Amino acid sequence: MFVEEKLNLCKEWDKTFAKSNNVNHRKVSFHNRYGITLAADLYEPKDKKGKLPAIAISGPFGAVKEQSSGLYAQKIAEYGFLTLAFDPSFTGESGGNPRYVASPDINTEDFCAAVDFLSVQDNADAERIGILGICGFGGMALNAAAIDTRIKATVTSTMYDMSRVNAYGYFDKTDDEERYKLKLSLNAQRTIDYQKGDYELAGGVVDPLPCDAPQFVRDYYMYYKTERGYHKRSLNSNGGWNKTSALSFINMPILTFSNEIRSAVLMIHGEKAHSCYFSKDAFKKLKGQNKELLIIPNAVHTDLYDNMNVIPFEKIAEFYNKYLF
Repeated sequence: MFVEEKLNLCKEWDKTFAKSNNVNHRKVSFHNRYGITLAADLYEPKDKKGKLPAIAISGPFGAVKEQSSGLYAQKIAEYGFLTLAFDPSFTGESGGNPRYVASPDINTEDFCAAVDFLSVQDNADAERIGILGICGFGGMALNAAAIDTRIKATVTSTMYDMSRVNAYGYFDKTDDEERYKLKLSLNAQRTIDYQKGDYELAGGVVDPLPCDAPQFVRDYYMYYKTERGYHKRSLNSNGGWNKTSALSFINMPILTFSNEIRSAVLMIHGEKAHSCYFSKDAFKKLKGQNKELLIIPNAVHTDLYDNMNVIPFEKIAEFYNKYLF
């Protein structure tokens, strides 16, 4: 029998958002099929009893559950859902070594493992489980929905296709020669890391902010590097992922089989987001009448991280109520 790693979980409320009086919160852990123990926050509505529809939430890419995913989880719990915000493998309070590694396979599995956990909870209905992925974990959520038939409804918010952006750059501007140079650089880094016996970090959000930084970089800075969203365990707020994490993404497209998703999908993106094309293109591959793309007027990428006036929580709750009941 698998024995979960004992994690050192913070006992204090250390979120970037205020605690709600309408939900109960507690720390939990669960394991994925690779034997990695994951840390999570479970949010339970105070006014609901019995077996509840349940939602597993993660993202953004490089964030922790004390940031955007926890905010989503707490708010959606207020609508009557049992919600679970988790740290992906190798990051935050979750287990896994080496640290700060991203993997299209393992991070997709993290969502499926969260479904494992929710499906056996006394107050969760195993037939009414959904997932929600933010930013890069929106892509992981779609990938999980393509393989895990237990997932009945999926929401992506300000979704990034991490394979596409790593392989081809923004707006697919990386050509074959640039891709080859990228592979040369990343494989040279592997040798350096092995010689040192440690993994070099790629760096989080740039700090100090360059005067000529694009607006979306400024938006990231305002979230991850200021009091608004900074967290000591967040990769983007600090040293970032291992440099070599990009290797698996440039060679493994995560959305290859998204056209096979039969369950319901709601994709949400900001009209002004630099990343909006990821959702628009991914949505074109989806099939069936239970798929919807919602574009939020004038919103940028990070508005959907924590802007309570922009994130369409009522719409999200209506979507889950429709497809999980």
